[in-house]
Amino acid sequence: MNQHTEGGAPRRPDKSNQTERSRVRAEEDQQFVPVIIKRSDESHRHPDDVLEQAILRGHEQLERPFVSLILSSVAAGMLLAFTAMAVAIVAAIVADVDNRLLQRLAKALVYPLGFIICIMGGTELYTEHTATALYPVLDRREKPVMLARLWIVVIIGNLIGAAIGAGLLTLAEDVIGAREGYQLVAYYLVIPSNVNLLISATLAGWLMAQGAWLILATPPNITQIVCIYMVTFLIGLGGLHHSIAGAVEMFVAVFTGDRYSMADTARFLALALSGNLLGGTMFVALLNYGQIRQSRQVHGNPKENKNV
Repeated sequence: MNQHTEGGAPRRPDKSNQTERSRVRAEEDQQFVPVIIKRSDESHRHPDDVLEQAILRGHEQLERPFVSLILSSVAAGMLLAFTAMAVAIVAAIVADVDNRLLQRLAKALVYPLGFIICIMGGTELYTEHTATALYPVLDRREKPVMLARLWIVVIIGNLIGAAIGAGLLTLAEDVIGAREGYQLVAYYLVIPSNVNLLISATLAGWLMAQGAWLILATPPNITQIVCIYMVTFLIGLGGLHHSIAGAVEMFVAVFTGDRYSMADTARFLALALSGNLLGGTMFVALLNYGQIRQSRQVHGNPKENKNV
């Protein structure tokens, strides 16, 4: 059932999805000027407000025109080339360090850089938007087919951008000088078993989707950059597998050497994309939506539900 108005804006949730906070929010909208007074205090955001913002953000993504969506997705994949470049350079520098944990820490420190540029730039990254786009579908404001469309377009765009970014890194190899690093990084993408790679990617998807939620829950300032850095640093520190960043790393390793093949790349992408999707949807979107929307539903007179 399509729950949009004729103008294309999402309708407010029906009574079955109404929460105590949604009622309070509606009353505030009637009594105050929303931007100047009601929303002036950004120090704390009610979980139901964050969920409502996530639903509206997801709706915007689902309704985004195809050309805009694909171009933004390509841009995101290209920007993650800077993560691949930074990690490869550091990997080459610390290759002779006789401590794997120190090597991992050094690479984790620079791993977030491309993600910060990508996410703060507003480009469409598959893992960041995997969970956000699911919220309006769970709230019955969008159809699952629109969600499938978004995921397919963003994945294709991200992979195209990853290939372009890897190609540019390859062309600039004489300047960057990270060939050895690309090969070392790719080794840790192909060596895990199928099960281990899937679980690793699930954890990475969980962290990325949680990062998207934290961005919505925090004011638009340096705190959001800190949130992005924290979750992507943990991904790098744990050696977890991010599908799009890993795609750049695999592509450039194939382009700059003969140790890895496109078959290795395809295997990595199939497992990493699946794991990222599972982690982003199951551990963040479904849990966040369930514990906020479902557990806070109220019915009847709001005065009778003060303790809900």
